[in-house]
Order: sequence, then C-alpha cells, then structure tokens
Amino acid sequence: MHPRVFRLGLTGLPWLLGCHAVATRPVSPVPVRSGLEVLLQDSLHLVRGARVGLVSNQSGVDRHGVSGADLLLAAGVRLTALFSPEHGFRGTAAPGEAVASTSDPTTGLPIYSLYGRSMAPSPEMLQQLDVVLIDLQDVGARYYTWLATTVEVLRAAGAAGKRVLILDRPNPIGGQVQGNVLETDFASAVGRLAIPMRHGMTLGELARLAVRDLGLGPDVAVVPVAGWRRTQTFDQTGLPFVPPSPNLRDLEALFHYPGLCLFEATALSVGRGTEAPFRLIGAPWLDTAAVLRRVRGAHLTGVRFESVVFTPRAPGDGKFADTTVIGIRLVTTDPDRYDPVRAAVVLLDAITQVHRDQIGVDPARFDRLAGGSALREALARGEAPEAIVASWAPDLLYFRQRRAAVMLYP
Repeated sequence: MHPRVFRLGLTGLPWLLGCHAVATRPVSPVPVRSGLEVLLQDSLHLVRGARVGLVSNQSGVDRHGVSGADLLLAAGVRLTALFSPEHGFRGTAAPGEAVASTSDPTTGLPIYSLYGRSMAPSPEMLQQLDVVLIDLQDVGARYYTWLATTVEVLRAAGAAGKRVLILDRPNPIGGQVQGNVLETDFASAVGRLAIPMRHGMTLGELARLAVRDLGLGPDVAVVPVAGWRRTQTFDQTGLPFVPPSPNLRDLEALFHYPGLCLFEATALSVGRGTEAPFRLIGAPWLDTAAVLRRVRGAHLTGVRFESVVFTPRAPGDGKFADTTVIGIRLVTTDPDRYDPVRAAVVLLDAITQVHRDQIGVDPARFDRLAGGSALREALARGEAPEAIVASWAPDLLYFRQRRAAVMLYP
C-alpha cells in the first residue's frame, strides 16, 4: 500500500537568524511553497469540518514566519490539539531532554509531548480528532528524530482509524545520497529505517517509505511542496530558514551534520556551547597539524579545513565546558561536490591514527548513530577511508532502487 499524494497548485520576512547560505546560490525563479502553504491556499477542503491535531514546532511556518497553528485557526480550521517532537513545540529543549505536555499560551490549545513519557499519541488524545497534520522541517540526515516521531504517529493513527496528512517541506541539503545504509537490527529513534546517513528525501517521502517498509496502514496522504526540485538546497527556495533545533542554527551546520554527528560518540566536542555547533570538532589534546596533514592528503572536495581554538560554555557542552579546546573548523566551499560523511570518515581515521588512546569512541553509541558496527570496526582495523566509503556502494544502489516508488519530486 502506498499513501496517496496530492499534487496541488504559486502564489517574507526571513527568520531572524537568516539562512547563512554556504555560498551565493541563485534562488529559484519558480516560487517554492511548503505543504502548509499549499494546504491553506489550495486544499482546505481536505480538513474542512474535521477536528484537527497538528504535529509541529517552530519550523512549521509560512514564508512570512507565521505559525501554522495561527494560520490554520485564522482559516477556520477546527484545530483542537497540538503535538510536539524532540526539542518541544518552540524548539528550545536540549537534545534528548524529555519534554513535558503543556498548553500553548497563544492559542490556549493543549500541547501533547511526543518526546517524553510517551513517543506516540495515546488513544485518548486521538479520540478527539478526525485528522492529524504533520508539519516538521526535516534536516536531511538519518539521525534526526522527526522520522521516528512521524512513524509513531502513523502507527497510532492507523490503530485509531484516523487520517494523517503530511505537510511536506524541502530537504534543506538537497537530494544527494551519501553514507552507509542502516542495518535494520540497529533501528532506533536516531535511525528508524534502512536509509543512508544523508538520504536525499523529504519527510513526506520518508513517511511513504515507512508505510511500505514497516507495514503501517493508516489513511495517510502527502500534501507536497510546490515548485521544488530535488537539486535545490534551502537557500535556493526563498523560504525562511528556522533553526530546527538549538544546535543546528544555520544551513552550514546542516550540511556538515550527516558526518559530524558521528563525533557525538567520541571524546571530541562538536562545538555545542559555541556559536558554531556542528561546524567544528576539537579537544584540548588535539594535534591539529598532524591530523590536518593526513586529512589534506585525502584531497576532499567541496570543503575546507581550518585550525581554530574555541571555548564551549556550559550547559551547552558536556565534554569541555569552559575549557580551551583546540579544534578544526569545516567550511563548505562547494555544496554540490561535498560529501560530509566521507569527510567525517577521513577525520575519524586521521584522529584515530594520531590519538588512538584519546579519541574515546563509545561503541554502543557510535554503532547506534552509524546504523551498525561495521564502520567502527573498519576504523579500528585501520582500513583506508576510501575503501570504507567504496564498500557502501552496493547498498546505496539498492536503496535508490527501493525508494523509487515513493519519490515525489524530480
């Protein structure tokens, strides 16, 4: 069973933090509209008269930065409940921090947390609804928990006989496919499906894949993005960039995240507690000269490496808070040629060779992020990064074939 797709429809204030584009890239001459805007402008009949619940957060806005909840109410939609993922409805909770249910001070609606004691809406919550809208801006990396939240909502809605509409949004880092494919035995909240670290799909497409892969059976449809092509990154859409979480503050961080997230399972900092999280790595003992000699010998494209010194602040950094850290900053120079996972593997290998007794890989946590033990074991054996990356090719080819039936955008 494949969920239905509504191909509809084109028609700003940018978000205060802006998009921080990696390089000057042309904005599409064709206006790009999010699924939220398509629903409001073309397709309100899909929810007219229904009791509606909205799964969203601070990223669920229109091109003027107005909240989807406010827009739905203003359009006369019977919005009766809100649901929040990791980081909460306003996006301010720390990573992994349980979020409590509360009420929205603006609308007065209840906000039920899907990242606390329960990861799914209860039958009692769903009893008051006819349809559930999911409007979340995914980041394009397997580790992000929006897909796991979406899967739990789909599962619960299916059991309760409720309709689900995914209000789709662009993949902010485009359509490239990179990294290894998760082994299903390692499925978790940070890797729900057998997809690569950088999957090149939208949340709507991932939901369609989840319905097929996991045998989910709710009445689910996708309201697609209008005017978006898979080759476009977020800075080319003309839509406002809203940081999806406290430590992914700009598009530059999103480009590095599919690779640098692996360093969360090491003794190195990824820049939490600084102004540039997920744009740098470091430790007080890091010999950047020795590491960078090895890294530059790999001739990576689309990225530049710079030596930096930074001081993470508490409570943002749990490793080296208020400590001087020697680090390496990654700067994207050509997004179309950059492979952040390959860059991370090269960095991991170089640091392992220089600091084998200090890199401090946490096996269980690393394997959870890496979607299996193969990457960690290959690095420990000293296998060449190029050989490691090349070994992923057959699984990536099969993944592309497997996902073809659920893809929505050219």
